[in-house]
Amino acid sequence: MKFYKRTETRKINIGGVIIGGGTPVAVQSMTNTDTRDWKSTVKQIKQLEEAGCEIVRVSLPDMESALNAGRIKKNIKIPLVADIHFDYRIALEAIKQGVDKLRINPGNIGSKDRVEAVVKEAKSAGIPVRIGVNAGSLKSVHNYKTVSGKAKELAKSAMEHVKILEDLKFYNIAVSLKASDIATTAEAYKIFAGKRNYPLHLGITEAGSIFSGTIKSSAGLGIMLYEGLGDTIRVSLTADPVEEVKTAYLLLQDLGLRSAGIEIISCPTCSRTEADLIKIVLEMEKETSKIKELKKLKKPLKVAIMGCVVNGPGEAKDADIGIAGGKNTGVLFENGKIIGQVKPDMWVKKLVSMIKKRLGS
Repeated sequence: MKFYKRTETRKINIGGVIIGGGTPVAVQSMTNTDTRDWKSTVKQIKQLEEAGCEIVRVSLPDMESALNAGRIKKNIKIPLVADIHFDYRIALEAIKQGVDKLRINPGNIGSKDRVEAVVKEAKSAGIPVRIGVNAGSLKSVHNYKTVSGKAKELAKSAMEHVKILEDLKFYNIAVSLKASDIATTAEAYKIFAGKRNYPLHLGITEAGSIFSGTIKSSAGLGIMLYEGLGDTIRVSLTADPVEEVKTAYLLLQDLGLRSAGIEIISCPTCSRTEADLIKIVLEMEKETSKIKELKKLKKPLKVAIMGCVVNGPGEAKDADIGIAGGKNTGVLFENGKIIGQVKPDMWVKKLVSMIKKRLGS
């Protein structure tokens, strides 16, 4: 698949994870626990780590939650981002607690001296700041009826916030410009990328449930990533945040940007299908999700599960391993060659064993 060249951006270091400058697009998520309950927050972050999350953000709405940031940081393996609004003292405490990055809007932290205090400490700690601008919090955006007008206003707001930090000689910056509609978001990122080369964190905010939000996020993020934009992404879902990570990796894999470990190719089924392919594919996804070694693969292992002989043999031949269904049987392929036949109730077990054998597990 051909893509436009990725936009050149600065490199910044988020707790050991380098983003920007052409590095792989990093996968980010956010906890939905009460950060004041640091143990449940750590528990959820560990689940995110297991799923492959590379950067995690937690909200710090008050000082009690900020004082927990250090405990959380000590008990996790991935970089911790503190999401802060309105109170600059929470930002100062988060830095003191050892977070790896701040997510703020300089415009709502307070007066110039308060912004200066936060920037001074962030600079001293060597941590970056993400300027996060959301259309929903900008009253001025709603004055425009056109996508172009809304996008320009969103980019203008981001530039104003960036300028605040630049005037303080602070350039360790990442930027996000999110709206809940795809067109405004994509256009705003494109406008901003033409003005500054700070790394971009992509997302479609308030995207929705696991079903509608996955579709909306995939469409929006896919457009921007195809255009070469983006250094980190978050798929925002009203769901378990682990689902955000899974979706992000599959999206990046389908765009040829990252590997999620395995790529399952399966047909949509029709009256020629003899096996219960829907059930088999769901079971295959469940079983392969348990194989931790797959996450270490730089190139996805391609597995085809096809229901009949029309396109099945061709797709299975193109896969690393695969099965093309027939009546009460399935033709087993490996590296394009037929190696045997398998009954439908054994398809998953056989494919999983072949995958594990390839991984040496």
